[in-house]
Amino acid sequence: MTTALYRRYRPESFTELIGQTQVVEPLMSALRADRVNHAYLFSGPRGCGKTTSARILARCLNCAEGPTDTPCGKCPSCIDLSRGGSGSLDVVEIDAASHNGVDDARDLRERAIFAPARDRYKIFILDEAHMVTTQGFNALLKIVEEPPAHVKFIFATTEPDKVIGTIRSRTHHYPFRLVPPGELLEYLTSVLESEGFSAEGGVMPLVVRASGGSVRDALSLLDQLIAGSDTKEIAYERAVNLLGFTHDQLMSEVIDAFAEIDPAKAFAAVDKVIQSGQDARRFLEDLLERIRDLMLVSSLGDGARAILRGLGPEQFDILTIQANRFGLNQLTSAAEATSKALADTSAASNPRLQLELLCARVLAPAIEAPVKRSAPVVAQPQASEPVKIAAPAKAPAVKVEAAPEVATQKPEPVAQGPLNTASFKSGWQDILDALAKKSRSAWAVAFTTKVLDFEGDVLTLLFQSQRDVDAFKTSQGASEVLRTVIKEKLGVVVKYRAKVAEEAPAPVTAEVIEPTAPEEFVTEEEIEAQEPATEVIQQPVAAEEEQAGEFFLREVLGATPIKSDEN
Repeated sequence: MTTALYRRYRPESFTELIGQTQVVEPLMSALRADRVNHAYLFSGPRGCGKTTSARILARCLNCAEGPTDTPCGKCPSCIDLSRGGSGSLDVVEIDAASHNGVDDARDLRERAIFAPARDRYKIFILDEAHMVTTQGFNALLKIVEEPPAHVKFIFATTEPDKVIGTIRSRTHHYPFRLVPPGELLEYLTSVLESEGFSAEGGVMPLVVRASGGSVRDALSLLDQLIAGSDTKEIAYERAVNLLGFTHDQLMSEVIDAFAEIDPAKAFAAVDKVIQSGQDARRFLEDLLERIRDLMLVSSLGDGARAILRGLGPEQFDILTIQANRFGLNQLTSAAEATSKALADTSAASNPRLQLELLCARVLAPAIEAPVKRSAPVVAQPQASEPVKIAAPAKAPAVKVEAAPEVATQKPEPVAQGPLNTASFKSGWQDILDALAKKSRSAWAVAFTTKVLDFEGDVLTLLFQSQRDVDAFKTSQGASEVLRTVIKEKLGVVVKYRAKVAEEAPAPVTAEVIEPTAPEEFVTEEEIEAQEPATEVIQQPVAAEEEQAGEFFLREVLGATPIKSDEN
């Protein structure tokens, strides 16, 4: 029979306590200066070290070399109050949840009168102090206010507001807090190594996340994973299943569906979530966490490694590939939709519906058809008034450069100063937004690209797969429409150079794709000799509009169009 990790690794001195410097440093200073108060109130979330700190303070006060900020660990008092010690008669721990009445308070007062059996102080530690009744606190008030010189009180509670004000005002209040993820991750890794175990990439961040910042909870979860491991290495898949998180493969399916604007794939992933029996709220929490990770990678690039601690290289590469398929605006919208679904799920009677509505909210803006030009509204003729409706006069077909009204639609280049890679990266989302308005099909091909470099007039783009490159080359002029938008936005006509990022499990790599259309994709040797197409011809539309107008008058309104004189 083994002892639980949280008991075996319980700190025995303030220097071993992690994540509570706001408490440790003032207490150690008070001990060094011999300015210890007669009563303390330790408050904070569960599992953050309140009761442990109370025991450490008792060791410091009753150490043979004390009071000291560092117990010697060798005297009888230190040994009795150590992790494996039998306890001391002069340090009394009381569970206030079951000893919270007036009679219990009276018993404590009677015990406090007597001098310590062996040590310097008689110390009373009241755990879950907020459970003491108002009458019980009132019965304790006098002795807490003016205790004998040999008595110290330490109250530990998760709800300090429930401790009556007259007691709180007579204590020194030290608020504990949850341990930061980075510090907790480092501590758990050291514990795992001390136990002779290791973990696959991504396991320890799951433990930290599941613990919510509580050291005791984190050690209990780690203990469970160690006990359930068949080898000396904790497997990621087993950890996901034991801790109840969404499997990374299923999460990637959802993210890929959002990136590819694939409703069928998204709803199929939702069905997998439901059929596997996973809690919808936990899935939404995991999804929101993943989108947050993608936003960090999208914004910081490799700098996000410092924040996303504990991820293996392959997992970070997967996040990089997924982040490159979105714009920051898309990720922000997806995060807002997921957050709303998470809030609505608590009161929802049909969790599946909430997940499907989330998919609809994320995918709808991307798959909506462009707004079509509305037909003119024509007044209906009166029955007694025959009318004649003139058809629009014919207009000769004109080229783009000859039509002043078309020229006004071409905005002036917005770039300031010489163009460089940074110019393209900072304006790429605006370019893609403009591309979406000009051609939805072209945007659907190009929205996953990422700018890698711009030198001379050659723009190097990162594509997620060879399939994306092929689609960009062959999809109804997508590359040419994008070139036009870049010309309008930045005032430069570019040549393209494509690189491809291979998908997981291999890390991100870049490979130059051999050109299939010389006018669009160039190699390093061909860059200088290549001349791009620079003219965009707009087909005349006046004749088509005239035919459409005549059809509308004749077939819809039942009127006969009157031909105007062409001269």
